[in-house]
Amino acid sequence: MNNTAILPSSISFLNDLATNNNRDWFADHKESYLDAQNNMINFVAQLIELMNAHDAIENASAKKSLYRIYNDVRFSKDKLPYKVRFAFSLQRSSKAKRGGYYMNIQPGNNFLACGFFSPNPEDLKRIRKDIELNPALWRKLLHAKPIKDNFGDLTGNQVPTFPKGFPKDHEAIDLIRHKQFILRHSFTDAEILAPDLVLKVNSIYQTVRPFLDHLSIVLTNDLNGQSLL
Repeated sequence: MNNTAILPSSISFLNDLATNNNRDWFADHKESYLDAQNNMINFVAQLIELMNAHDAIENASAKKSLYRIYNDVRFSKDKLPYKVRFAFSLQRSSKAKRGGYYMNIQPGNNFLACGFFSPNPEDLKRIRKDIELNPALWRKLLHAKPIKDNFGDLTGNQVPTFPKGFPKDHEAIDLIRHKQFILRHSFTDAEILAPDLVLKVNSIYQTVRPFLDHLSIVLTNDLNGQSLL
């Protein structure tokens, strides 16, 4: 199977859109947008197929996995009508597999991310409790060479001091403070156009599996190890 590469024409469309972010220009170049969108759909479709060989991806439609390019200006300070990027997210299948995957393709701002973007209050409290009880395990997971090499440090929004109910002097308070648990990997513009990009993205996502699998166990069991499913 030939790899689906991100085409230079797709990136050129985004560059042109950044300079001409208005409805008249977009209407005149709708065919270029559809070509670029189709390129992205094919890329995501192959990525889903590759990832299903080592994970279980819920997304059945590559097209529906893509975020809309249209900007909802009603609730945004950004009143430009279009988002100058292609982006998509993938979810793991079933209640037993937690965590998600995301990718953003935009000249000068290309990256993938994975982890837990907006855990609900109950899940967030359970994750923090696991960090409190198992700080050494968390350090081991996050300092594993594949994760350090591909992602560096854990990112995501944090509370400014410490969450209520947790000791402020805990040895892992830097992790407990997190409200999001995100691992991020950036790409250069040249790397985005590499013919084997889809293989590299799949490989990087695969390295995060020990972290996602641990949190899947945490979020599907209570503190006594009893299944919540």
